Amino acid sequence: QVQLVESGGGLVQAGESLRLSCAASGSIGSVNVMGWYRQAPGNQRELVARITSGGGTNYADSVKGRFTISRNNLKNTVYLQMNSLKPEDTAVYYCNADLRLRERWTFNDYWGQGTQVTVSS
Repeated sequence: QVQLVESGGGLVQAGESLRLSCAASGSIGSVNVMGWYRQAPGNQRELVARITSGGGTNYADSVKGRFTISRNNLKNTVYLQMNSLKPEDTAVYYCNADLRLRERWTFNDYWGQGTQVTVSS
């Protein structure tokens, strides 16, 4: 029905940048909030940033000033520009979308498969 496909992860050195992308496709009626979460080994999944359909944003304190979330509503795509990366940013990054399928009335959460980001010191 719906797929969220992430891309852009990889291995970088501390201080470098990466840009993650996530495209939602399928039988989509409308998309509300889109966001990025991450999970490091042994840790719980945590919110990194999220953005509403109107462009309102929230960030985790640990990434404020370094990461920027944006989206293209026409393409149902969300981006995460990550600058000044640190080793503690190493994690699997997951895309999330709160969306409504066509011919449905309720919104539900959907998740991507995750993309690995590794930052070496």
